[in-house]
Amino acid sequence: MFDVVGAGLNATDTLLKVPHFPAYGGKVAFHGESYSVGGQMATAMVTCARLGLRAKYIGTVGDDERGRIQLESLRTSGVNIDDVRQRANCSNQSAYIVIDESTGERTVFWSRPDCLTLTPEEITPELITCARMLHLDAHDTAAMERAARIARQHAIPVTLDVDTVYAGLDGLLSAVDYMIASSEFPARFTGIEDPFEALAAIERRFSMRLAGMTLGAHGALAYTEGRFAYAPAFVVDCVDTTGAGDVFHGAFCYSVLQQMPIAEALGFSCAMAALNCTAVGARGHIAAAEEARDLLARGPRRVQPEIARRAQAR
Repeated sequence: MFDVVGAGLNATDTLLKVPHFPAYGGKVAFHGESYSVGGQMATAMVTCARLGLRAKYIGTVGDDERGRIQLESLRTSGVNIDDVRQRANCSNQSAYIVIDESTGERTVFWSRPDCLTLTPEEITPELITCARMLHLDAHDTAAMERAARIARQHAIPVTLDVDTVYAGLDGLLSAVDYMIASSEFPARFTGIEDPFEALAAIERRFSMRLAGMTLGAHGALAYTEGRFAYAPAFVVDCVDTTGAGDVFHGAFCYSVLQQMPIAEALGFSCAMAALNCTAVGARGHIAAAEEARDLLARGPRRVQPEIARRAQAR
């Protein structure tokens, strides 16, 4: 029924724009306060829907105004929300995101109440087996492991967005096919500072098809089938980096389902992430595939020479 099912986090944020981020203990006037929908998994599923995939989101929302805003945004974006659980007397996950207008970088202060926890018992096979692909984040780790194991039993590929070392993470990683982590995760998880060695160690330990990481302004790096692939980031007029990684993950799901070669998949995903940075909000500018392909073909890139050299040599 669906091309991709995503299970994990959503958030409804308050954006505060400031001319520059103050020094510790300082203060600065803000302007442009507004609500903005986001969250790792919800934004990834909206990206999939924007790219033409049949997408379903599994997660929890509060019964407050922020929760209602999130549900309406998912619904109007074409994402199926039949299996979203709304928690009574519970606030939705939220964040206050301070955007530095001088650079486009953002600082996030977030909160997720325990009443939003998704439990393993709430993950039933029919939620998962309706999909061609399962995409997860790692926050509610036990529930995500159950989802991944159901997918594995039915030969459904599993992709994972992970940025924190959670308790019990090994069990989840052992049921994942494609892992794209944050730039800090491989070193934290393995204790290996070198990103090339850390990714190779994760891929070997868990027998993944691919172990990769986003590199922020430097693009993305992945290890698969004994080789590295590197995609430089694109140079755009950056307004807000919020949600760039989440859009990257949605685009990567699309790329795998489209059977793109890994180098092309990473490049396409970097293009989608870069375009989202050209507007304010986690879903500020989720582009159509044609716009991303145009940037991929003609856009200027910010190559990190040492990473490019090492990726080619190995």
